[in-house]
Amino acid sequence: MLLNDLMEKLDAKKERMIEIRRHLHEHPELSFHEDQTAAYIADFYEGVPVDSVETNFGGQRGVVVTIKGTKPGKTIAIRADFDALPIKEETGLPFASKNEGVMHACGHDVHTAYMLVLAETLAEMKEQLKGTIRVIHQPAEEAPPGGALGMIKAGVLEGIEAIIGIHVMSTMPTGHIYYRSGNTQTGRSYFKLRVQGKGGHGSSPHMANDAIVAASSFVMNLQTIVSRRINPFDTATITIGSFDGNGTFNVIKDAVTLEGDVRTMSNETRDIVESQVRAFTEGLEKSFGVTTVLEYANDYPVLYNDPEVTEHVHQALLEASIPEVEAVLETAPQPPSEDFAYYLQQVPGCFFYVGAMPESGEAYPHHHPKFNINEKSLIICVKAMASVVASYCDGNDFT
Repeated sequence: MLLNDLMEKLDAKKERMIEIRRHLHEHPELSFHEDQTAAYIADFYEGVPVDSVETNFGGQRGVVVTIKGTKPGKTIAIRADFDALPIKEETGLPFASKNEGVMHACGHDVHTAYMLVLAETLAEMKEQLKGTIRVIHQPAEEAPPGGALGMIKAGVLEGIEAIIGIHVMSTMPTGHIYYRSGNTQTGRSYFKLRVQGKGGHGSSPHMANDAIVAASSFVMNLQTIVSRRINPFDTATITIGSFDGNGTFNVIKDAVTLEGDVRTMSNETRDIVESQVRAFTEGLEKSFGVTTVLEYANDYPVLYNDPEVTEHVHQALLEASIPEVEAVLETAPQPPSEDFAYYLQQVPGCFFYVGAMPESGEAYPHHHPKFNINEKSLIICVKAMASVVASYCDGNDFT
């Protein structure tokens, strides 16, 4: 059987997969600047019997690999991202980042390592495959507008019937796999507001117009959007992550710039939040006599897992009976946003999660300087994706 043969070959490559992950972890690169990582991925496929390797896909360092089975069948895509974050690593690992201020703090090194080994193994077994597998190595997931958009524009989804992705999760138990149908991860919006008042001496506030007071009022009013404008059964968060109010203690601030993050689980809620932010901005001018400049952008959409594909993935994982997997469970909606959502707007697919909680010590969240994963999650990732691929490439239906 295809799946049994796959599992045996993947078991034999377990240590090599960890070595690849550690190499990538040592050499992280920021979104849209992943030159060496993209080259490493492309070099990996030299001598591997894939049908094609396209580099600099979409003009932004993506690598797309095609593997064609010897028999007709479905055409599916599997995707892994490979960018890192502008974070100074504090893990103390022997293979910690060698690039100062840059860190694989979200697990994309894991995604790339398992995907390389899986693609190699599938290529070695082409005579047993039905259909075509498109392997998408995507850059720039972390930074808007995201690497997925450029790859979609360049045609990476042409002819694709389903797309599948995995994310390791440091806060989920190792040995557990999680899935969810429908709206699964939030959409994201960003805004930047400049509040222009009139500077002055702290002793004479009546001769100035304090931008800090006006901007502070805006920040406090924002919280009423969630508490008073959004249905309590909907999901919305508004965070002010930057407030440029630094100055001198006895000088009234002339201008303030702040930046905010919005997460919602539906387009309707996203529209409500944007409308209210704009209304509060206008009200600020009227209430405080300041002038404002607002930039507001909706980027990553809500991630929607197709119900039929998700159930197919669920059943494939259950039927595979992966020894390292203790449970396959439905998860609650996930607060972070993810640019895999762009692929899911174009073709049906499923994005699911592999637990990677460390065996000891604190489980730090993604994007934390001490973020780390349990390396047992690599074999689970590769076997989980192999199970799904095998379920399609053996000729099974989507339902």
